[in-house]
Amino acid sequence: MNAPTTSHYPAAPTAQKAESHTLSVLVDNEPGVLARVIGLFSGRGYNIESLTVSETEHAKHLSLITVVTTGTPMVIEQIKNQLDRLVPVHRVVDMTLSGRSIERELAMVKVKGKGDSRVEALRLADAFRARVIDATTESFVFEITGKSDKIEQFVALMLPLGLVEVSRTGIAAIARGPEGM
Repeated sequence: MNAPTTSHYPAAPTAQKAESHTLSVLVDNEPGVLARVIGLFSGRGYNIESLTVSETEHAKHLSLITVVTTGTPMVIEQIKNQLDRLVPVHRVVDMTLSGRSIERELAMVKVKGKGDSRVEALRLADAFRARVIDATTESFVFEITGKSDKIEQFVALMLPLGLVEVSRTGIAAIARGPEGM
């Protein structure tokens, strides 16, 4: 007997790949709002890779929360829908999907060293357009801004030269063009 050539069973679902997304969330600037937004993530087991918050419109008492998170497209959609339902949230924009955004991060990088290591650290800082914001005879603190991968490359190059400490702000994002949030 020959096996049937077509299956009557549904195809197994294909696994969706996790992606990193930058979400801008416009909220009321009042006590407890950030805790509620973050609680949504932690309560459902979603990871936050980067988080920045700042008041954007003082007269309207609005703040912008920029969250970088990772998940499958379905999980990202769930996160956006759940954020949209929170009472103090006015708008949620997935900056990754809009394709028209600019993302930047700031880092301060402390490097200690003398002699050739010191000279090499300064040369690399110049190549990466990092500014010296503090210098002693034994160390430098560099300020660098740019995309996260640029900062990660700079930090990796400073590691063998005497990297001591790194402080990063997290990603800030804004849409291109004349429209506002």
